[in-house]
Amino acid sequence: MTGRRRFRSTFLPTRTRPGRATALAAGALAVCTSLATGCGVIPGTASAAGGDPITVMTWAPQGTSATNKPGMPAFAQAYARYVNAHGGLGGRKLKVLTCNDHNDSVAAAKCARTAVKQNVVAVVGSYSQYGESYLPDLEGAGIPFIGGYGATTSEFTSPLSYPVNGGQPTLLAGLGKELAASCGPVALIRPDTIAGDELPPMLDSGLKAGGHRPSIDQRAADDTTEYAGPAVKALAATTGGAAKKGCAIPALGDRTSTFMDSFRREREEYPAVRTAATLDSVDQTVINESGGPSGPYEGSYVTGWYPVSSDPRWAPMKKVISEQAFGDNRIDAGDVGVQTTWIAYTVFKKVVDSLGGGDVTADSVRRALDDGLKVTTGGLTPPLNWSDQGPVATIGFSRIVNTDVTLQVVRQGQLVAAKQGFLDVAQTLQGADVD
Repeated sequence: MTGRRRFRSTFLPTRTRPGRATALAAGALAVCTSLATGCGVIPGTASAAGGDPITVMTWAPQGTSATNKPGMPAFAQAYARYVNAHGGLGGRKLKVLTCNDHNDSVAAAKCARTAVKQNVVAVVGSYSQYGESYLPDLEGAGIPFIGGYGATTSEFTSPLSYPVNGGQPTLLAGLGKELAASCGPVALIRPDTIAGDELPPMLDSGLKAGGHRPSIDQRAADDTTEYAGPAVKALAATTGGAAKKGCAIPALGDRTSTFMDSFRREREEYPAVRTAATLDSVDQTVINESGGPSGPYEGSYVTGWYPVSSDPRWAPMKKVISEQAFGDNRIDAGDVGVQTTWIAYTVFKKVVDSLGGGDVTADSVRRALDDGLKVTTGGLTPPLNWSDQGPVATIGFSRIVNTDVTLQVVRQGQLVAAKQGFLDVAQTLQGADVD
């Protein structure tokens, strides 16, 4: 299925905690009062007076045969250790719960139900391809989802989602716009999944803006271990006597490197084909493992959400890693999942700071975000504000407030900035054919 999917709207009452939870909370407080004991506040609620931990959750798939993001929950826990070693958030400890969604819709929903059961005040910096499975539980409990990876359309439509980047739509739109002038036929190799179905219109919006014809949509099994067939098809589709070199764009998450192993072997018969990528599929580690300057990515354009990992604006994140996660090979400062988690927790910290020492609850966090709090991230993104619909709401992405991307290029085996600053692709996406 392609194009925009329909989502049910969710009405959020003034108090969004379930009635049972509210009744239990009231009962607990009554017991505390009658016994005149030193009871704490409701679990998951942090007050300045009680000093209870502020509890959040971060989830991501780990140990699966498809995309894995172990660095995201690992970094979240390292961030909590760092914050707690430096006085906490407003003097209160930060407690991070983690969950493995196993790249499975049932497991993703279970993570959300666990978050509700544990009364977390937010889910922060997480990855899952199953937004339609976990978001209804979060919406029902009024728990905000801050800084998800941007893997599904649901993250850009749910009123409880506060994304820090524009997901695959912005990356592909920016890449298409850049490649339009220099590429012949363009093939997009993407997962044969619902999330994958949403990718071609975004790439084509960029190609269209540059006067290029639509891409060749090539599906591949999400969990396959061998890509010789898809590689040959992509190579054949992007040659065929075109005046310009064809371009192949793998957008397969962690499976991109597996595809490129096959692509590199097969491309000897098709020397005129170039590659391009999005940073959520290709980072510096992948480039190194594929041969560096002699590998298939040399000279490739790569679009990202944030500045290159060598940019000094990442210094605060690297300090956290150095102090609390040195030697943890799950956490890589160049991993875009880790970077997104850092930005998500930066947002969460700014929200807690804005509450001025008052109670930190799911409701108060959500109200702060909805009421116009403007969050700066040290120049890693533009200022973020979710109080109004974003610039691409007309094509169904009402929650995207950051449509900026960066353009990078692989030179001598290293990802470096191809252009300074950010490229805003809002206008490009507004022309996407999503119907």
